[in-house]
Amino acid sequence: MKSETLLSERLRAHRLTAPARTVSEAAGHLLAVQSQDFTAGRWALAVRTRGEPGLRAVDRAFDRGDLVRAWTMRGTLHTVPARDLGWILEVTAHRQRQQAASRHRDLGIDDEMVAAAARTLTPALRDGGLTRAEVFTLLEGIGIDPTGQRGIHLLFTLTIDGLICQGPVVARDGVAREQRFVLVDEHIREHAHPDDALAELFVRYIAGHGPAGVADFAWWSGLPLGLSRQAAERAAARVVEVESGLFVAETRPRRSARVPSVHALGAFDEYYISYADRTTVCAPEHLATIGPGKNGMVRPVLLADGVVIGVWGHSTSAGRRAESPVPELFGTGLVGAESVPEEALANALGRYTRFLAG
Repeated sequence: MKSETLLSERLRAHRLTAPARTVSEAAGHLLAVQSQDFTAGRWALAVRTRGEPGLRAVDRAFDRGDLVRAWTMRGTLHTVPARDLGWILEVTAHRQRQQAASRHRDLGIDDEMVAAAARTLTPALRDGGLTRAEVFTLLEGIGIDPTGQRGIHLLFTLTIDGLICQGPVVARDGVAREQRFVLVDEHIREHAHPDDALAELFVRYIAGHGPAGVADFAWWSGLPLGLSRQAAERAAARVVEVESGLFVAETRPRRSARVPSVHALGAFDEYYISYADRTTVCAPEHLATIGPGKNGMVRPVLLADGVVIGVWGHSTSAGRRAESPVPELFGTGLVGAESVPEEALANALGRYTRFLAG
């Protein structure tokens, strides 16, 4: 597939040139949006939705129970449609347990500790849930020290066990950055039950990320390559192989005639991070600048016609002070940043500023 065609199709699959009608529709299309940076995860949905929804519009989708955040794959927090959480974890939980086992031994986390935490937290989480600090206070009360990441790993374990997830957003002045932990059986009203969850995961990945291949799916899902091949085989009748090993969805969203050619995407955005090979969208010499770096961070990126032309940053106080995002354009790359109109760049970054204030 020609590079221009691949980029055009990915922009469409990611709903950057075919924006969704609502935030919840955007989330359903991508299925899982990396969201350990909660603000960036919410922006990833807003930038893929018509009408420039603001931060509070995304938060309302969490408060309604349409969306939740959970450790769904690779031990990483993702935003997912609430109804899809259960079957996703049916596929990915075992692999995540395997990957976390060594760290849990180091932290002294065993079945007895997990069971004690579940017994204590279950009644306390009813009727609205608890903040992380409140959860940790309860753990301390039964003799479990939550420091040294022990508390976070217990929350991770209870999540992949299907007991809890992160739901309503904790209100605060400025940009809210925290959610309440809630019980799945109380908070999630409807559960999807696909006939073949492994095949469904592959189909949904391709729908929201294609054109892509098995190696890309394996990286994104965290599943072993052999199991990823099985997923592709079992999904073969529901995707289209446009060339050897490269798949697209049977039905793709309709492009909009009124979409910008320049996009400001947040940290860890799916468009950049969801593939085994990122050089399709970014020149190799700039990969280290974006990340993942030694600290695991992946910086926000600027796209022009689907190609990364630079990175950008903003104050953590953005939304309360009149500080504007700051672009850092690359001098070289797959597309010359110097050819990008300043107005288009300003509009892309301005949309993020409006999102925070909205």
